[in-house]
Amino acid sequence: QVQLVESGGGLVHTGGSLRLSCAASGSGLDDLGMGWFRQTPGKEREGVACISGKDGATYYTDSVRGRFTISRDNAKNTLYLQMNSLKPEDTGVYYCAASELCKWSGADYWGQGTQVTVSS
Repeated sequence: QVQLVESGGGLVHTGGSLRLSCAASGSGLDDLGMGWFRQTPGKEREGVACISGKDGATYYTDSVRGRFTISRDNAKNTLYLQMNSLKPEDTGVYYCAASELCKWSGADYWGQGTQVTVSS
């Protein structure tokens, strides 16, 4: 069983930055793909970024590529999402997720979510 706990959300102005963290616990964490999803009002949950546990490859949805950076510290069992140049459309609840492989269709394990609000 894997447990995920996010932190770092908040309110920021357009153009600002935030760093989300996800503390993970459980077995086999190093081998899991870990990522971030978000849900914005009126839209379905979407994958934002993912990092492979097998080779460290990173994947981003087009709307955040070049602005967001996903990373992981396996020694600390922590996943990060550095978000720069934030836009109002980045507003939403951000969820940490983990699966055997990175995939946009969903995940096997979820955190409870953290709110990110970008004001215009």
